[in-house]
Amino acid sequence: MTQVEVLQLLVSPAHRMAGRPSDGPSPGPSDERVTRVEVRRELGLVGDRYYARPAHRNAAVTIMASESLPAGTDLRHTRRNILLRGVDIDSCVGATISLDSGAGPVVFTVRRPARPCAWMDVTIGPGAQRALRGRGGVRCTPLSDGVLTLGPATFRVVAGADDAP
Repeated sequence: MTQVEVLQLLVSPAHRMAGRPSDGPSPGPSDERVTRVEVRRELGLVGDRYYARPAHRNAAVTIMASESLPAGTDLRHTRRNILLRGVDIDSCVGATISLDSGAGPVVFTVRRPARPCAWMDVTIGPGAQRALRGRGGVRCTPLSDGVLTLGPATFRVVAGADDAP
């Protein structure tokens, strides 16, 4: 087990970064970050744009390490759902992981990398897409129901990816 910190949670009801990055993001709430999120097995995060969508069920939740981001960057810039400090989440592709922020463990299977796109150059700054290659976070499927909150948490690799974070 590894002690980590859940720094930010983002639940976005709309896909605001569609179309051409040069046109900028679509209007939406100024801040979609939340302090608590409900996770549903095989469906995703309640209220999120990818929740219960068949095309996204295998990758409904995205997790990113804060250590990969430049100072001042947050989930509003990357459109990832969970920002952790203290674990190399990008090394966990193929693993089953558990994250417990106090309400009991929530289990995810880490399906694949969340590759940075051209939007990163708009929302973070020029060169961000290239700089985040291999460090853009991961796309996951929740394997259990649960609740995640901001603050200290326990991270554990349950199986796979050489059983190490």
